[in-house]
Order: sequence, then structure tokens, then C-alpha cells
Amino acid sequence: MKYYKFVQLSVLLISGLLLSNAVTANEWQLNTDASQLSFISTKKIHIAETHQFNQLNGFLDAQGQFSLDIDLASVDTQIAVRDERMKTYLFDIKQFSTAKVSAKVDLAVLESIAEGGSKQMIIDAMLALHGETQPLTLKVVVTRLVGAKLSVASVQPVILNVGDFALVAGIEKLRELAKLPSISHAVPVSFYLIFNHI
Repeated sequence: MKYYKFVQLSVLLISGLLLSNAVTANEWQLNTDASQLSFISTKKIHIAETHQFNQLNGFLDAQGQFSLDIDLASVDTQIAVRDERMKTYLFDIKQFSTAKVSAKVDLAVLESIAEGGSKQMIIDAMLALHGETQPLTLKVVVTRLVGAKLSVASVQPVILNVGDFALVAGIEKLRELAKLPSISHAVPVSFYLIFNHI
């Protein structure tokens, strides 16, 4: 009887370990150093410049919940004074330090991609920025890389309207400080993200 109980307990423990491994089998952590999120600003109607955020933190859990945190203080326009103006007058990082993208991802689609293969996906997401939250439609291509890695890249830019995120006043302040006739309220955003399996 004791032997039977021992075997039964062993089976339960092994089953628990297997279930635990199954739960964590599909978790992915963003590789910040290998990832990039950039946006384009347009001034004087025809002059476009590319900028980026240097600090990103992303995670995809075993239930398919995806989150990407963007540190707004890491904005990089290659001009220090412009970076500081964006942090202060546009993003107001003292009050809104982070932008957050969240979405539910179909893990079955990811699992169906063979190593070296790619698949396009349309993901319904939400963006929280500057105290406002708006829906986004992300058209991406997902590639399963060698070494238990995934790349997720935008197929086409996501166009953000600054008015949807209460950023118009900030844009106008930047325009005044730079003595520009115009800064576009439409901002294309692109990304290339690398995730490591954990």
C-alpha cells in the first residue's frame, strides 16, 4: 500500500512538472538590444526625419497576452535639445513616462511556423499614450529564427494621429520653439522586434 501511494505521488509530481513546463513553453521575452521602434516626423510639409526609442520592454506570456512598454524618456532624434523638448512639452514624461501596447496573440499561429518560416498576421492592439488609450491594427510578419527566437516586423507603418492622444498642444509648442511653419499631426511608426524563448 505504501509503495502504491509512493508511485501515485510520484506520478502526480511528474505530471505537475510537465504541466508547469507546458505552461511556460510559449513565453517570449523581448531582446531590447536587437529590437527597434522608430517614428517619422514631418516638418515644413516636405521634410521628414526618422527618430526612435532606445528603451523597450516586451513580453508574450503562455496565454497569448502581449505587452510592450516604451520608455518615452529614451526618445532619440539625434538632436539633444529636441529630445529634451519632446520629453518635456510633447510626452510630459514627469506625468506620462511610458507608452504601452497590449494585445492578445493567437499562439497556435506562432506554433505553426516552422524554423526559418514566416507568416503574416493582423493583430488588434491597444495603445496607451499620454493618458489616452486607442485601438490599433497591426499588420506584421512573424519569422521563426534559429535558436528559439522570433522576429516581429511591421508590414506597413502604423499611422498615429496626435489628436487621438491629446498631443496637439505639445506639437504646437514644439513648432513654436523651433520657429517652424508646420509639424504634421500624422506620425508613421514602424518596428522590428526580436523575442527570445524563455
